[in-house]
Order: sequence, then structure tokens, then C-alpha cells
Amino acid sequence: MNSISKIVLLALEEDIGIGDITTDIIIDEELKGKAYIKAKEKGILCGCEVVKEVFKNIDETLVLKFSKSDGEEISPGEKVIFIEGKIKSILKGERVALNFLSHLSGVATATNKFVKLLSPSVKILDTRKTLPGLRILEKYAVKVGGGKNHRFGLYDGILIKDNHIIAVGGVRRALEIAKKNAPHYMKIEIETATLDDVREAVEGGADIILLDNMSTDEIKEAIKIIDGRAQIEVSGGINSDNIEQLVGLPIDFISIGAITHSAKALDFSLTLEDCIE
Repeated sequence: MNSISKIVLLALEEDIGIGDITTDIIIDEELKGKAYIKAKEKGILCGCEVVKEVFKNIDETLVLKFSKSDGEEISPGEKVIFIEGKIKSILKGERVALNFLSHLSGVATATNKFVKLLSPSVKILDTRKTLPGLRILEKYAVKVGGGKNHRFGLYDGILIKDNHIIAVGGVRRALEIAKKNAPHYMKIEIETATLDDVREAVEGGADIILLDNMSTDEIKEAIKIIDGRAQIEVSGGINSDNIEQLVGLPIDFISIGAITHSAKALDFSLTLEDCIE
């Protein structure tokens, strides 16, 4: 069983439990019909395969058709998914399917808004600030929205953060230890909070220097200090109001936790069209 299947099964267990009491007592087992899922807001669609997985786990006889694919723009009132089969099965999967579709489309839409503000040379990155258990889906949604994935977890990338630096006694020392122990093929990124940290990071041979919560003037000065000797990532409090101050600066990455932890869900609804006796 893959990760997405596990996530979907947990969501269905959480919502349905031992059964959908309301649907089971009023809807005949053999009653069939059609339904559609409609977008109620403009945005970027994301989560079609997850919706498929939801309904497949409830009833493999349901037939789903999609008018749009993940990554495409959708408009208010647009019907994006059509479902045909047993009414009971459609209703049992309704809320879980909409929850996934709304949240993932919200993440993709939030990401895409930032991507459109910047030149293609600057990559929007996600972070580890994701909802527990949903990281793989949220990071997929970031990619659908045009962003790039930072490390998936603590296991697949070296990022020396402030508490690592405090623990070993400074930026220079942290880099010395990392370079001694890190696999030769793995880049070393380090977080910096001051321009002095930036100088130490450059002198210590960091591959990527993260400028954390710096003002625009500090970022410009840090760029001069680095002078092309490392890639530059900007992070901390980036939003749609202040990101424009970074447009045109020679930076490589901007990481934004808000595209996952604070993305507004995109609104969708599911409506039954008719019933087939």
C-alpha cells in the first residue's frame, strides 16, 4: 500500500467509521445517479488522483470523469469532476473527497500566486511546516502550483539551523563539523541571522546560505558579501505584500511556510444531478 492510499484510508475511517448512518437508513442500496463537483472559486486544481482514490476505496464500480487536470486553472461555477454510480457510495465519499480537493487546490493556488510574482530563475520552495500526515500531498500540491520541494524531512538534506549553531558554538564551527562528517555528494545549507553570520558562512564554504528574517537592506548587503560564492535562499515572514521587494534581486530560492500551513482552502461543492431507478 502506498502513502497516498494510507492517507485516504485513514481519512475515510475517520469520517465513516462503522458506517454512514444517515445515508444507510434513507438511500436504497441499488439507487444510482450522477453527480458533479463544481469549483466555487478561481484557482489551480489539485487532487484529482486523491479524489479517485477516495471513491475507489468506497466503491470500485463508480465511474469518474475529469474535465480538468491537476495544475490547470479553474473558474467559479466550472464543473471539474463527474461521478456516476450508486448514490450511497457517492455520498459516503463526498466530504473526504472535497476536503482533499479543497485543501490541495488551496496549496497549489497559494503557491502559484507567489510563482507568478517572480522571474523563473527564482524558485519558490516549501518547508517542513506541513499538516502532520499530509506532507507528501501538500508538497505535491506545491509542485502542481509551480513551486519546488525543499527537503521532505530531516533525513534527506543538511540544513544547519539556529539551534544547531547554538549547540556547537557558532556558524564556523557548525560548518567545520558538517564538512567533516557529511557525505561528499550532499550540499550543506546553513541558516544565518546576521551579516556577521553570512561572512562566516561564506568563509566556512557553505553551499547554500539561508538569509533568515532579514530586512531588504540586509539581504542586499548579504548578496554583496556572498558575491556568487554560494546559492542564496531567503526565508522568514515572506508574504504577498513584501515579496515584491525581492523581485529582481540575484537570489536563488525563497522558502515560504505559509503556502502549506496557512493556505486558504479553495471552495468546491458536490451536487447530485438525477437518479436512475
